[in-house]
Amino acid sequence: MRTLFLGDVMGRAGRAAITEHLPRLRSQWKLDFVVVNGENASSGMGLTGEHAKGLLDAGADCVTLGDHAFDQKDMLSFIENEPRIVRPINFAKNAPGRGHRLFTDARGRKVLVAQVLGQVFMKRAYDDPFSAIDAVLRAHPLGGQAQMILVDMHCEATSEKMGMGHFCDGRASLVVGTHTHVPTGDAQILPGGTGYLSDAGMCGDYNSVIGMDKAEPMRRFVTGMGKTRFQPALGEATLSGVLVETDDRTGKATALHMIRQGGRLEQSGP
Repeated sequence: MRTLFLGDVMGRAGRAAITEHLPRLRSQWKLDFVVVNGENASSGMGLTGEHAKGLLDAGADCVTLGDHAFDQKDMLSFIENEPRIVRPINFAKNAPGRGHRLFTDARGRKVLVAQVLGQVFMKRAYDDPFSAIDAVLRAHPLGGQAQMILVDMHCEATSEKMGMGHFCDGRASLVVGTHTHVPTGDAQILPGGTGYLSDAGMCGDYNSVIGMDKAEPMRRFVTGMGKTRFQPALGEATLSGVLVETDDRTGKATALHMIRQGGRLEQSGP
């Protein structure tokens, strides 16, 4: 199975890049399943129902969220009626929607997508991500109930992401980090057969400060004072992520490819 994961979609530029590139990539790379992190797709903070529908219509089979999951208030109701949106398992006990879901690809294979929030350097004290994901993986053994399992680890600290990768090794097909908007160069297959990448990066304009127009972040760094709100950068965006190939029998990763399409970080495909 060939599964593409794309990192945090950042504002209008990121949405435009998804619309422009994803339909072509699905066909060109013969993708079986696509997961997109969309938690910054609407003005850089959260995801509206309208923009979620745009990502799904462009070719995403599932959209994950993050700590900004419900910054756009209509997502509170939209997620209840759209099973292809997955929010973090440990966001809040009474949060709407679900933190994991079992999907079926076009060939009838089962794909489990789960998302969990880390605790280190995050603004809120979320529940333990390790016990939360452990319960999901115990209920869905890799190669049994699910032919492919993807875990989106949304957090700040690379050490916590790496810990999650090793914790899930042999029990998930891919553990991929999101949230920092900076792609890392450590794509690897762990000893137990789990693909791992500390951060997928963002789908946004890299001529920016983590996707935001440079002027206001630079003003705050240099002067210590803010003047206006952050606004997403609007230049040409790069799609950043990872493509994992997995064995249908075991669910384990057989190949891993870092993805950079369009914009300033363009590179050749897998």
